[in-house]
Amino acid sequence: MQPPAYARIIPGMKALEVLSQTRLDQPTVLTLGVFDGVHLGHRHLFQHVKEEAARLGCQSAVLTFTVHPRQVLDPAFRPSLLTTLERRIQLLRETGLDLVLPIPFDRELSYLTASEFVALLRRHLCMKGLVVGPDFAMGHRREGTVEALQHMARHMAFTLKVVRTFQLEGAEVRSTAIRRALAQGDVTAAARMLGRPYLLEGKVMKGEGRGRELGFPTANLAPDPSLALPADGIYATWAIVEGKRLPSATSIGTRPTFGPGDRTIETFIIDFHGQLYGQPMSLEFMARLRDEQRFDSVEALVQQMHKDVEQAREVLERS
Repeated sequence: MQPPAYARIIPGMKALEVLSQTRLDQPTVLTLGVFDGVHLGHRHLFQHVKEEAARLGCQSAVLTFTVHPRQVLDPAFRPSLLTTLERRIQLLRETGLDLVLPIPFDRELSYLTASEFVALLRRHLCMKGLVVGPDFAMGHRREGTVEALQHMARHMAFTLKVVRTFQLEGAEVRSTAIRRALAQGDVTAAARMLGRPYLLEGKVMKGEGRGRELGFPTANLAPDPSLALPADGIYATWAIVEGKRLPSATSIGTRPTFGPGDRTIETFIIDFHGQLYGQPMSLEFMARLRDEQRFDSVEALVQQMHKDVEQAREVLERS
């Protein structure tokens, strides 16, 4: 199967320019949104997009906003995202949809009425069908509710399919629920909703060297600042460096045994010897081992670190 086509992202280009320069010559069934995390709920929606596209003889397509709309509408908003933009587009391309269309969200786009936005989608993306969730809304002041879109569909010649929110073990799968699980340190629950382990991406930065002094040299990750962090604690993780998945134990926290400090993400890669400073690294969070805690002595801390590494090794061998 060929990977889906997707629009180029041109820095500084406005949303309406991207739309106006995107001319599709085949009809599409489309869904649109941020789709942060590309979790099981999103994939459930995309499956309906593909089914509706097959029914109507159209291409299946997803339009994803490269900027979270709240960042534009509320400058004080700071996102806590589950994926970087690059990772999100990669995951979207792996869903089996024919087209992935990233466009920015800006003030000009936010002022469009729902009917004006739909007209643009009809004109430039050849939209013949739209698939949305039950609480979807679009257009200026979110006036384009499901009810309003049903009226537009009848008058603007496109189909509208409303899909129920996907549930897992009786609970709705949403990005907010995954962020809440991460904030509680429940990376196992987050992984169930994502359909994969939570991935934290960043670069390895030089730290204070305290881990090396204790016999556990660590890679200090400086993650993308927009990404959500799991709660402070010790985790069994896979460290991904240059395409290799390496078993590791990761500590997130302020190292209270050594007094007040900044929050850090320190990863001890098991049975690894090498230099990683400045290199990109990702962490897959497999299980939470324990809370962060203050020890009465450095010796007690080192003893616990040995236990943490062995427990992480066992968890990762099972996984």
